[in-house]
Amino acid sequence: MSAVMTLWGKHMQKLRIHPEEAFGMVIQSVLWVVLFGIGMKSLLGVTVGGGDAYMTFMVPGIVALTAMTAAVGGGLVWLTERIMGIVKEYLAAPIPRISILGGNALSIITKTLFQSIIILVLGVLIGATGNLDPLGWLGGIVLLTVYGLGFAGIALAFASKTNDPGSYHMVIFLFTLPLLFLSNALYPLESLPKWMEICARLNPTTYAVDGMRQTFMDSSVASSGGDYIALWICFVVLAAFAVICMSLAYFVFKRSIR
Repeated sequence: MSAVMTLWGKHMQKLRIHPEEAFGMVIQSVLWVVLFGIGMKSLLGVTVGGGDAYMTFMVPGIVALTAMTAAVGGGLVWLTERIMGIVKEYLAAPIPRISILGGNALSIITKTLFQSIIILVLGVLIGATGNLDPLGWLGGIVLLTVYGLGFAGIALAFASKTNDPGSYHMVIFLFTLPLLFLSNALYPLESLPKWMEICARLNPTTYAVDGMRQTFMDSSVASSGGDYIALWICFVVLAAFAVICMSLAYFVFKRSIR
């Protein structure tokens, strides 16, 4: 565990020294909230019950986008360390191999939570209606952590497999963006064509977004008139997603260090 915390501290120290890294990762999500949210709420607000209601509905989807972006950034850090040979120094140290993966995953989750809280606060400031129950926020943080862990596993798996940053970005973004749009992040699930609704119900992002609407947001406002997925189902699906993706990351990681 000490090795995990040492690697985590190393990545956090780098983030403190180079804050532009965090700024670069969070700015895309901020622009989504400010430009897309404010620009579209007057147009789509009628559909979901008013402009502020659309902001409440949309913000959890942007938080999901933030989690994806943070995971992509974290995977790129691991890829850079592999290319520069820093990973060989980790492997030469008398520490468990799993702690190397654990330290990277923990730093990704930390960055994900930090950036996501910024987006949530910003969303509330510009019109979203937040949940005032501290237990709701605690549940939302757990959901967000598990969801981010799943994408951390995907990012670390890809970063362990390739040696080309360009290929990494192309594959990851082709994989993550459809998960955002084939979900209920930006529009109600019930309004989707049947084929899109089926895809959305197979998409873990749908369960993360729906769960965050029930925990972080005022659920009576964020529902957009549709039915919520049961919160326990959201937890179960996301837990399974995290376990599968982190198992994949560990498998690919072990093969990459042979």
